[in-house]
Amino acid sequence: MAEILQVTDPADPRLDAYLRLRDVSLRQHLEVERGIYLAEGEKVVRRAVEAGHRPVSFLMAPRWLDGLADVLDGTDAPVFVLDEATIERVTGFHVHRGALAAIQRPAAATVDDVLQDARRVVVMEDLADHANVGAIFRSAAALGFDAVLLSPRCADPWYRRSIKTSMGAVFRVPFARVDEWYALPDVLRDHGLVSLALTLADDAVALDSVPTDLSRLAVIVGSEGHGLSERWQQGADHRVTIPMAADIDSLNAAASVAVACWQLRPRPEPA
Repeated sequence: MAEILQVTDPADPRLDAYLRLRDVSLRQHLEVERGIYLAEGEKVVRRAVEAGHRPVSFLMAPRWLDGLADVLDGTDAPVFVLDEATIERVTGFHVHRGALAAIQRPAAATVDDVLQDARRVVVMEDLADHANVGAIFRSAAALGFDAVLLSPRCADPWYRRSIKTSMGAVFRVPFARVDEWYALPDVLRDHGLVSLALTLADDAVALDSVPTDLSRLAVIVGSEGHGLSERWQQGADHRVTIPMAADIDSLNAAASVAVACWQLRPRPEPA
């Protein structure tokens, strides 16, 4: 059972894991260095624990203790209880959902592990926005995709905003960061995956013209500003685009992936 600790001093060193949550560069350095990530809100904290991830500590206002009582009964991690004004002084913003947990990051998966049984994969190249990364995980989970691969410069799925936007889908969808990025088109082929690059190229075919009975496929999306690199534009098996109404040239990265995942979702086997 967790130990409940009442804390009044926002400078208490035991709260260091929760400092300045709006400072992205500080948080990325601190969390990677300590091997933790932060889960925010009762649902996300609960899903992290249900996924088998080990809590290191909790930070919450008194009114959230009852809602997470069963989770706290199953761990020996300390629970730091502060009033909401003090929590805001520690974190740098008002935590509307009232509960935070520092969770131990699981061991990183390899590309081969992630692809071994995957039939539908999303590949992200250099997406910088954590909310877009989280939204893509949520779409992948909701629409029957099995795995996600990320380029070396892609935003961290374990960052708090990614997790929050994904509503915990990062706990459900296996993912790996790809070190040998420019070799990945061949790696996907070796695993039997047909790669579909989302692009505005003039010779790209409409997404709804792609056969929906592909047995294994990978949807590739590029960065928010520049789209896919030339390597991926040329290296993918097919270049596809989402047909748009006149005078609208594109959707943002997360919306594009949602549309593609829906169009390419797994269908039931014919009777």
